[in-house]
Amino acid sequence: MKRTYFKSIIFIIPVLFLGCEKSSYLTDGKDTGGSNVTEQQFWQHKDWVRNFLNNIYTHVPDEYNMDGDGGMLASASDEAVNSNPNSSVTYPNGSTWGAARTFNDVYGDMYTGIRKTNLFIEHVASSGILPENEENEEGTNNLARQIQRSKGQAFFLRALFHFELVKRYGAIPLVTRVIGETEDSNLPRNTYQECVDQIVRDCDSAITLLPLWTGSWTNSNKGRATQTAAMALKSRMLLYAASPLNNPSGDQAKWRLAADAANQLIAVNKHKLHSSYSQIFLFGQAAYNDEVIFASRANNRNDIEQNNAPISYSGAKGRLNPTQEIVDAFETKNGTAPSETNPALNRDPRFDLVIVYNGKSFKNVAVQTYVGGKDGLNLSVNATRTGYYMKKFMNEGAVTWNVPTPTNSRRPWVLFRYAEILLNYAEAVNELVGPDVLPVASAGAPAFTLTARQAVNLIRDRTGIKMPLIPLGQSQDQMRERIKRERRIELCFEGHRFYDVRRWKEGETYFNKPVTGMQIVKNADNTFSYQRFTVENRVFQAKNYWFPFSINDINRQPALTQNPGY
Repeated sequence: MKRTYFKSIIFIIPVLFLGCEKSSYLTDGKDTGGSNVTEQQFWQHKDWVRNFLNNIYTHVPDEYNMDGDGGMLASASDEAVNSNPNSSVTYPNGSTWGAARTFNDVYGDMYTGIRKTNLFIEHVASSGILPENEENEEGTNNLARQIQRSKGQAFFLRALFHFELVKRYGAIPLVTRVIGETEDSNLPRNTYQECVDQIVRDCDSAITLLPLWTGSWTNSNKGRATQTAAMALKSRMLLYAASPLNNPSGDQAKWRLAADAANQLIAVNKHKLHSSYSQIFLFGQAAYNDEVIFASRANNRNDIEQNNAPISYSGAKGRLNPTQEIVDAFETKNGTAPSETNPALNRDPRFDLVIVYNGKSFKNVAVQTYVGGKDGLNLSVNATRTGYYMKKFMNEGAVTWNVPTPTNSRRPWVLFRYAEILLNYAEAVNELVGPDVLPVASAGAPAFTLTARQAVNLIRDRTGIKMPLIPLGQSQDQMRERIKRERRIELCFEGHRFYDVRRWKEGETYFNKPVTGMQIVKNADNTFSYQRFTVENRVFQAKNYWFPFSINDINRQPALTQNPGY
């Protein structure tokens, strides 16, 4: 394995660590007289050990800006187009994505995070870490519990980093211990199933050690890993493993594991759907809401708005442009065709909460996406290329930018939320027993209380959404398509569609064709004319189900072996 990833010295100057409070003295009270700190001194320093764990969280993905210019993963799927056609986020849409032209190459960063977790797990029990009041429950402020919950966080993070690699590359080398300087680090890839099993084991280890859910942490510690976060990661991993890409024989035992994992989290009965869909992602001054299971650090920021707002708003870049394909995916409440002149009329309310269309108010001003309008199609280098902009994630009321005194709002990247778990559950249960049958619980596992159809209907019946419920009488195939469509709508722009289409083995169907937009022309009588048009021609090849390893990784680690076709 690459020495720069697995053998680099992690003991950097402690003042660089997240949240570090002290750096002048070690626990023996002696000033080192400089920046040289021995390994033994480091692990015996109560602040540095805790800050080392905090530093591992910096490797948790934040996918609001994947190319350094506001690009998001939705633009590498049929959900969106990036207003910058030269962005690296566009690479997966063409035929040139490969080892010398990589996108979102997290290989080195994830293995750096994995090495840190292994170091922490190896040293924390004998370290100088001291107990702190981190949990709301009584009796948790003791050394044994401090070590326990700290190790639990490291197990979860190691599982997450391995998963981030597996979902991109498929089988990868597993690293579950610190590799010594004299050891051969040119490791080959484990099998895909070995990777799944290890991620599940780490999740299970985390579940036995961590506080139950976000409400178990004190306010200043919300955002750390929890049992339910580990359950959510386990649910997603097992769902991916059961899906056609990774389970071509349709092994029902894998769907059973996926159903059990999602049911385990639902049975905890702590997380719930938020009463306001648009507020899920806007933390403001609140540390967490009950729908969010795990998220990246909630930084004060205004880059999400500046990168994605319509271009007439204070130098915004208008990066994420929803396609006509995602617009068309939103149902109407009565099943009629949507209105071109008023696309939100009678529409699934989520449409109006995530899409900015012509005439839609943004910051209390109507947006003009028609040709020649102030936010119009192809008006400038950053203008929408589809006739739409994104509204989801945007705190338009509180955030300003490109002004003398800009304002920020705390936002994280939400990795796991309860709606996804309900959809994971619905998909696995439908594959296992169909739409309207309760599976029999495995021995020692919680009872199933929702059918697949009922789980989806909880989402459709969310306060403020209230879409018509899916009726009884769906076939398994019909329900499968309803679940896929619900994922497409509920989780749009959150990075799921890129991987969902791949794990369903439907890349050739959805990603190997043009994406379209809506050209709107304002007529002399102030009416509008509408014409769908091709924005980009897209290419998807069989090799694109997995990411390529970069040519640098392959050269430095010959045992890795490239994914087929690259």
